[in-house]
Parts: sequence; C-alpha cells; structure tokens
Amino acid sequence: MSSANRLAALGCAAVVATTAAGCASATKVVTGGDSPSTLTMGTVNVTSVLDPAGAYDAGSWLVLNNTFQSLLSFPPGASVPQPDAAQSCGFTGTDAKTYECTLRSGLKFSNGHAMTAQDVVFSIDRMLKINDPSGPASLLSTIKSVQAKSDSQVVFRLNAPDAVLPAKLASAAGSIVDHTVFPADGLLANDKLVGSGPYKIDSIAEMDGGNGTPGKISLSANSQYTGDAKPQTNKVDIRYFNTPDELKSALEGGQVDLADNSLEPTAAAKIKDDQLSGKGDLKVAEGESAETRYLVFNTKDAVTGNPAVRQAIAQLIDRKTLARSVYAGTVQPLYSLVPVGITGHNTAFADRYGDPDVAKAKKLLGNAKVQTPVKLTLTWSRARAGAAEMNEFKKELDASGLFDVTVKQEPDWKKYQAGWKAGSYQAYTVGWTPDYADPDDFVSPIVVDGGAFHNSWDDPRISGKLVPDSIKLTDRSAGGAYAQIQNLVAEAAPVIPIFQAKSFYASRNDITGVESTVDTTGVVRLWAIGRAAKN
Repeated sequence: MSSANRLAALGCAAVVATTAAGCASATKVVTGGDSPSTLTMGTVNVTSVLDPAGAYDAGSWLVLNNTFQSLLSFPPGASVPQPDAAQSCGFTGTDAKTYECTLRSGLKFSNGHAMTAQDVVFSIDRMLKINDPSGPASLLSTIKSVQAKSDSQVVFRLNAPDAVLPAKLASAAGSIVDHTVFPADGLLANDKLVGSGPYKIDSIAEMDGGNGTPGKISLSANSQYTGDAKPQTNKVDIRYFNTPDELKSALEGGQVDLADNSLEPTAAAKIKDDQLSGKGDLKVAEGESAETRYLVFNTKDAVTGNPAVRQAIAQLIDRKTLARSVYAGTVQPLYSLVPVGITGHNTAFADRYGDPDVAKAKKLLGNAKVQTPVKLTLTWSRARAGAAEMNEFKKELDASGLFDVTVKQEPDWKKYQAGWKAGSYQAYTVGWTPDYADPDDFVSPIVVDGGAFHNSWDDPRISGKLVPDSIKLTDRSAGGAYAQIQNLVAEAAPVIPIFQAKSFYASRNDITGVESTVDTTGVVRLWAIGRAAKN
C-alpha cells in the first residue's frame, strides 16, 4: 500500500513491522461465546474504517477482499488479475489510455439490489471525489473519467498511460459499492456496509476502550453471491489483537482457529518445528509473501548523502545471518527492490556487492576519501524481531572497524514517520506491503522523487524515462525496464533491500484450505478455508 498513510498502518503492534495496521488504544479484545461451527481467524492487523473509500490498511482490506467484489481479482497463486465481477476487461488501442469492462450478468449485492455499470461508475467517482486522506484514491489517480455505456459495459479513460490499472482495480481499492446505499460525498458507517462478495458483514463488536475500533467482525456466506468463490465455511469471525503474544495465547488456548502472518517469528518457527516432529495440535501453512523491508538513507544528510557510505553499508550487511539468527528462518534475504514472485525481480544487490566483504567496503570508502570509522545513527520504530534487527546491523558494521554505530528507537510511529519526512534520521528501517502484485508498486512509490520513505533521492533516468516507459507496457512480463531500474538503485543504494517475509499461517490441525491463501498477492481468501469433518 503506497501512500504515507499506508505506511502509518504499519506501526501499532510492538513487534510487527510489515503487516500491522491503523493504531488503536484498546487493551483487550472481545472474547468468548462463539459457535463451534464458526471459523475464527485472529490477526494483529487492527483497523478502524471499512468503507472502501477510506480503508487503506491490511486489517480493512482483509475484510473488503471477502465482502466486496472488484471488476478483477487475483486467484490463488496468480500474478495477473483475472475477471471477477467483470466477464471481460481489456485495453482498447495501443496507448494504454482506454480500458473497457463488461460485467457478468446476474450480479447482486447482499441486500438483493442488482449490480450494474452505474455502480462501478459511482464507486470510482465517489472515491476520487471523497479523496479521503486515509484512503486509497491515489491508486486511481490516472483515471480521467469513467462512463457506463450500458448496464453491463463501463469505460475508463485515463489522463496518462497506465497498464497497471487492472492490478489496481483488482485490489480492494476497486471495491464496487451500491450507489443507492453509499453516500456520494462521505464515508458510510462500518455497520451499514453492503457488498457483493462471497461473505457479508453480520455484526461488529468493538474492542474494549477502542473508540470504535473493531475487536470482532462476524461474517456469513452471502446468499446473493454468484461468483466463482465457493465458501467452505458459512460463518467466519475475524478477531483483532493488539500484540502477537495475545494472538499466540488465543491460538494455543483455542479461542481462534487460525492466525494470519502476524505471529512473532520465533513463535511461528516453533509451531512449524513441533508440527514436523509430530507434537501439538497446531500446524503451519508456509508460502511466499511480497512483504518486504528496507534500510532507507537520508540522501541529504552530510554522511548518508555520500553514495560511498551507502555502498559500503550495502557491502557489509549480512542478510543471511539476519534471516537465520534474528528472524528464525521466517524471512528470506532480499537483494533487490522487487521481491521474488513478482514479475521483473532480479538480484541487483547480490550481483553488484556479492557476499559481505570488509576489504571491498574499505576500498569504497577510501576511494571516496571518507574518514573512518564513520559515525552513523540507525533509527527504528517497529520490527517483528524487535531491537534484535538493528542490533545485528550495528554488530556487523562495528565489527568491520569502518563504522561506529549508534542505535535509537522512536517507539511512537507517528513521530517516526514525521521524523523521516523532516529528514531527522540518517538511516532508518521501514516495511512495505504492496497494494497489488506488480513490479511498479515496488518502484514508483519507493524511489521516484524521494518516494513514500521521503529520503530525497531521485534519478531522472528512472523517474523521467524508465518508469513512464514501463507503466505503458500492457505486457507486464516485459521486465527490461525494471531490471535497469533495480540495477541503478543497487549502484546508488538510496535504499537497501533487507528481506522478504515468508507467510506463516498457523492453524489448528482440523483447519483446511489455508494453503490457498498464502501467496505474494497478500489476499486472505477466507472462502477457501474450512474445517475437516470429524470421523
């Protein structure tokens, strides 16, 4: 998710960096009283707003992806969006500026109202008009106009070529709302939402002291739904927890059947080890994830503004040790902006720097006449592994004799965000969860004109040529421009990719189908998850 507000969504749970969402002051989640027939999922991705025009965090998109339809969606394991509410979609012409979709017949919202192209037009116009600062309207900024040619045909006209539009529409930002229910100029209350997805919202219970923050959202299968998803469970509860420890206790105690990728790394690894040795009543579905983490440099700082300093750090950090010793194997080293599993991925940093090498780092600094040891402050706010992550970086850099590192934490995420915007930090860590499975979402929001991390770096070759050229390509498998971009970033090192998270969805042994929702799209497909019948 690629706005500054989306980044703020990463900062609530004390040991979660890449998936936590909108901050809440709650201290206790509503518990108890669930029917054994209800599937209960736990997450620390707390949220507050569920209206698609104002929802832009992992916790809300978990709900929206299951209760609303978009024109397109990402089926399990897919990297290219496929028709969902649409029967077909495609660009007309060769300039990627006109996009047309034909809706399926018989679509209905959960209230029984028919869905037509008018609802699609209303949904897009409404989101752009409201332009909620906490919402995802920025994703649709290339849309100049959207029109209904008939009840089933809709045409998007763009103000600039945007071949990534299908992936954006496949995200929760493309959720289609009922034009007779949602206000055109404001957000609808959470308990009034009406969608057309495989599930509908039955009730929302607030967290204790949460000031309206949901603690439990109860869903049931939508009888009006006519799409391809076939819910394996009629009733699903989503419960929101403040910390991974609370979630772990609820999973072990049987209060939840399933935990998303929110557990603390060593806890997830322990469940996996127990499963492999035949112990306990929990199991793990492990798979790819597109969640990434970066070390970001303030390129206006007197120290980290020097490319040689950044390159030397890139030459020294040991991702393999970090993944193995700090994250217990729940992440994998990442050597480029674009993660594994996303079109256009390469290994630019590994190709340029190879294994950690003190002699090479010393040469980089010496050639630039940089005095050593370089005094450097590394700042962090949230990390799934807590302070251990930055302490590992300090250990590695100090051990080279080339750096003298001080580690600082800013526990207040809003202050942290304000600090990097103001250029107050030399180097800092930030996690990134994509909006959609396309390489552009790891490039444009991160390295163009300072990006969402506000590090003041920009390369005109990237922002002025390669990004505009690449976003025109309707064939998203043509990744030549993205390889060039990643190589240029590795050379200048304004950000250093650290790791790509793996997905570890822990569940009770009788839960089935979780593997269908563990992939790089980040979409949690609750409809695919069920409970094995007892003998």
